[in-house]
Amino acid sequence: MNEYLNPGPMTDSTHPAVVAFATAHARGDSALERAVSLYYAVRDQVRYDPYNVQLTEVAFCASTTLATRRAWCVPKAILLAAVCRAQGIPARLGYADVKNHLSTQRMREEMKTDLFAWHGYTDIFLEGQWVKATPAFNIELTQKFRLLPLEFDGRCDSIYHPFDARGNKHMEYVQQRGTYAECPIDTLRAAFADIYAGASWLSMAETKEGMRGADFDADVALEVAGTKT
Repeated sequence: MNEYLNPGPMTDSTHPAVVAFATAHARGDSALERAVSLYYAVRDQVRYDPYNVQLTEVAFCASTTLATRRAWCVPKAILLAAVCRAQGIPARLGYADVKNHLSTQRMREEMKTDLFAWHGYTDIFLEGQWVKATPAFNIELTQKFRLLPLEFDGRCDSIYHPFDARGNKHMEYVQQRGTYAECPIDTLRAAFADIYAGASWLSMAETKEGMRGADFDADVALEVAGTKT
């Protein structure tokens, strides 16, 4: 289990900010209780922002995510793994390709596809088994987008719901990409270059700036307003 307990270049679990966050938000006597409380802290205290995709090692660091408090699924999963490791709880990173049926118009135009490759989640070892935890969507976002919030009890996998609160298609898992002790950033970059070739979204991610001037929360509000039933 050492590789799932030790810090990595991006899963920087010994960084002072990561240790402080883990210490402040780990609640309970058992590893399961502490992992659950850390899940909710990462889920709700770091806003989900897919417009802020930057494909750099620094941007993926858990400490960077704590500094910005805005991130997409991959850095948020890295942060959850890091704070779990800071508490002595084994954690690794999992990846899957998903089809997102509820993205914003801007994302559909920029990405040219509804396939979100290498979606990140956290795999946490609790009570003798690996349990999936997906801390991407903060509670405010689920309320705005009328999604079912992802809960986590430390015993059952917490993965995206196939439908939203109104019964519309939400997330569809296409394939699993495996689990890793550290984010395979070079492999991820290569996959993005292949899948999103020519998409302006990828170009902006590679410039380390993301979608500058774009407001994800505002676009979510517009999307919801245009799909009211």
